[in-house]
Amino acid sequence: MQTNFTLAQLADPEIDAANTILRKCVHCGFCLATCPTYVLLGDELDSPRGRIYMIKNMLESDQPPTAKVVKHIDRCLSCLSCITTCPASVDYMHLVDHARARIEKTFTRPWPERMLRALLAFVVPSPGVFRLALRAAAFGRPFKAMLPGRLKGMIDMAPARVPAASAVDRPQVFEAEGKRLKRVALMTGCAQQVLRPGINEATVRLLTRRGCEVVVAEGAGCCGALVHHMGRQDQAQKQARANIEAWEKADVEAVVINASGCGTTIKDYGWMLKEDPAWAERAARIADLARDVTEIMSELGVGEVTEKGLPVVTYHSACSMQHGQGLHEEPKALLAAAGFEVREPAEGHLCCGSAGTYNMLQPALAGRLLERKVENLKRAGGAVIATGNIGCLEQIADGFAAGNGEKKGPPVVHTVELLDWATGGPKPEGIP
Repeated sequence: MQTNFTLAQLADPEIDAANTILRKCVHCGFCLATCPTYVLLGDELDSPRGRIYMIKNMLESDQPPTAKVVKHIDRCLSCLSCITTCPASVDYMHLVDHARARIEKTFTRPWPERMLRALLAFVVPSPGVFRLALRAAAFGRPFKAMLPGRLKGMIDMAPARVPAASAVDRPQVFEAEGKRLKRVALMTGCAQQVLRPGINEATVRLLTRRGCEVVVAEGAGCCGALVHHMGRQDQAQKQARANIEAWEKADVEAVVINASGCGTTIKDYGWMLKEDPAWAERAARIADLARDVTEIMSELGVGEVTEKGLPVVTYHSACSMQHGQGLHEEPKALLAAAGFEVREPAEGHLCCGSAGTYNMLQPALAGRLLERKVENLKRAGGAVIATGNIGCLEQIADGFAAGNGEKKGPPVVHTVELLDWATGGPKPEGIP
């Protein structure tokens, strides 16, 4: 793609990086067939190629974007399926992230939109506040009809029961069983520890059973992904710096992440802070230490399988797992080694519609993607659905929910919960 930036513009490292990315695009259109929003809407502006053109024009003109441009950029899920498909290796992830940061700084959204985004950025990254908000949602249900559309949808998404906080998520060290093979930090996350605390508990049991000393580091918190994808660059970098400092003090060989959305962001800390001389090298080092839990378990092996007669599992590969981190076979191979028969749904490359805050900010499109995903999962026929990302887990579980809030269809659990169960841990909640 030909670009026309001035020399003054190219003196900005962010514009220079965007220029390099843009010039790699060869207009081939391979990305269209795998882009969820293009598949749904058939609009070129809702494809990666169309968005790349709009981002190019926005950056070259050095003007605030129009509402039309913002609408189509906002519709992007950041599923990164286009990156997997692209024959020219166009770095769409960093390009759209830069566009979102530019939009956040130069475009004034309608005040209800600004309020909703500010609310999400304040509530979700803080486990304590998020837990209170979910409990408060129960009191808001009788008044749901009075709320605006998207707030009404958020009330519907809140679980009927909020689990108590787990002791596992407090700063501490869990000793390895037997000989210590590794010392690792566990990223406990924000939303996950509130919605499904059992995932971190299963992860700790699994890692310590396989010889890992597990550190929950003081000062570590949200990875920054949620606000990063909303264009709130400064807030995302602040959260990244806090994690880097916490994990440096922990002195570990790896940072283990059991939410693939967080993993994709943490592995990108080097890029996120590359222009900060005081943090660039430190961020790159932590990014190099970041490992999805299935990567660590692939190194260590599943261990002794103690459970027999395990159910058939349909594995849903989160976009952040397969497209963001390029991890395709590790989770499936681990489940098979633990004794599960593993199936995959059709259209496994397409997003379920969760995508961080996407299902709250773009509920109509997210709902259409979810319906498509649920139908494909049903056809696969597994007794249990496994995934490695909390957003997908909750989204898909909601997709099987009836109008009265009861869960229907197969239980949806995290991959580590199944691996833990197969090797001596408790049966995951919801499995009959």
